[in-house]
Amino acid sequence: MNYDELGKTVKDLGFAGVDLTVRPKGHVSPERVAEDLPRAVETLRKHGLDVPMITTEITSASDPTAGAILRTAARLGVTYFKPGYWKYGSGDVVARVKEVGAEIRRLADLAAEHRIAMGLHNHNGLNVGEAIWDTWEMIRDLDPRWTGFYYDPGHAAIEGGVGGHDVSLRLALPRLKMVALKDFFWRRDQTAWKPVWCPMGEGAVDWKSTAGALTQAGFKGPISLHIEYPAKDMLAAIRHDLAWTRGALGV
Repeated sequence: MNYDELGKTVKDLGFAGVDLTVRPKGHVSPERVAEDLPRAVETLRKHGLDVPMITTEITSASDPTAGAILRTAARLGVTYFKPGYWKYGSGDVVARVKEVGAEIRRLADLAAEHRIAMGLHNHNGLNVGEAIWDTWEMIRDLDPRWTGFYYDPGHAAIEGGVGGHDVSLRLALPRLKMVALKDFFWRRDQTAWKPVWCPMGEGAVDWKSTAGALTQAGFKGPISLHIEYPAKDMLAAIRHDLAWTRGALGV
């Protein structure tokens, strides 16, 4: 969709805003951020929508597009951004956390320079930060105004099993910037059990405890709804998940 079609559709669906992707094949190409991000934000705001956050693939402060993305977003009043991911690989885990932590510190300095907060996403699949404790070790000494968590209960439940997701949320709450929502169930193929994304409320995430924790903490930041499962009618699937989320989380 172009920006005007996006605005009309999102507004009709009942959302309050858009989590714009500023990455290759996203809403805005990183190389054209100075030209296209202002146009996208202006168009969406004309439809009465907010743009509280952007999703990027930035993993290094030395990325030639990183400064332009954060500078442009901050100038437009975008409050938060999500960086990309760092893989663990097959090497030493502690050494890798230290290595990525040094890069995150440089990104945090860039975020502070442009006055836009960074939220680190806990994405499963050998990504640094998937366990939450590793992100905490990397950011605990950084300014909490500019660096915190982009917490995803779905990925946390995949990595945390029965109780780990509860512990990880408690660890993230004091520095929680944004929340990503998706649900999943487990399916076994010929080799192993694997997570499969599904409509909100039909999977394994403990939404009652999640909602209670967010409410008790008084969380008021952006909540980004992710639809990552196949659907014959995608707009109907989005409407369902938004309605279910509002009922379950009270947002």
